[in-house]
Amino acid sequence: MSRMVQCAKLGKEAPGLERPTYPGDLGKKIWLNISQEGWDEWVRHQTMLINEYRLTPVDPKARKFLEEEMEKFLFTGDAAPPPDFVAPD
Repeated sequence: MSRMVQCAKLGKEAPGLERPTYPGDLGKKIWLNISQEGWDEWVRHQTMLINEYRLTPVDPKARKFLEEEMEKFLFTGDAAPPPDFVAPD
């Protein structure tokens, strides 16, 4: 049986993550408050950000940007796609 969480991203109870996916205090917050479905949505959003902004995830500035976007996307709903982003059909 899956661990259930009240997902901050989805606003409903849903199966939680199988294991922590991010280190530190933010990782703990994600583990306790984000469902697998919410995390999967973040991974797709993160991939779009990396591609659209041509980020290199090993670059400290890119990592800081992605962490800030992750917190916005998962917990505040303030994350947005890049201004020129056009979703594929």
